[in-house]
Amino acid sequence: MAAPTPTPQVLPVSNPQSTITTTSTTVEQQPPQPAVRTIISYFSDSLRHSLSHRRPWPELTDRSALAKPMSFSEATLRVRHNVSYFRVNYYVVVSLILAVSLLTSPFSLVLLLSLLASWLFLYLLRPTDRPLRLFGRTFTDFETLSLLAAASFFLLFLTPLGSLLVTAFTVSIALVAAHAAFRVPEDLFLDDRDSTQPAGFLSILRAAVNAPPVPPPVPSRG
Repeated sequence: MAAPTPTPQVLPVSNPQSTITTTSTTVEQQPPQPAVRTIISYFSDSLRHSLSHRRPWPELTDRSALAKPMSFSEATLRVRHNVSYFRVNYYVVVSLILAVSLLTSPFSLVLLLSLLASWLFLYLLRPTDRPLRLFGRTFTDFETLSLLAAASFFLLFLTPLGSLLVTAFTVSIALVAAHAAFRVPEDLFLDDRDSTQPAGFLSILRAAVNAPPVPPPVPSRG
């Protein structure tokens, strides 16, 4: 009687093609982030970080802590302490005064927004390898910068925008200096400066423009 033939065992074999396809699909789902969105993200994070260090507003408006300085040196010392302590609050006050001044003059607001948009899209956010082309003419970086500087000079010194900004800044700085000189800083305790200061606006723009591109997706095999 013949012995039964043993059944051959089938070993499981993994399919590397499916793994490669899944990895490729995961990479393709990460679109590059636009520069404008990067700027908004950086600016919102910086603003949120700065506002988190503001002092309580009742502490700023405490009338019982106001007193006339006895000398000019005492007033100067108060200004130094109060500006360091209420720095973020003073920034908010100056920004509010500027905003109210611009809202009362819609023409100046339009001029300022147009000037900022020109600097952003014609110089700061424009790729360095793409020269500016307007009206069928190509402008170099020096010519573009010269035109923007001339437009800024014209709008700031030969239009109502310049006088409005100067007046708003003067009023806001005068209010801040008066409050800082009359606020007694005896009950204020200065914290250590945070080593991680928020980046400036130009640093944010530079980081958005020079952001590394997203690597291209890995093509699937098979």
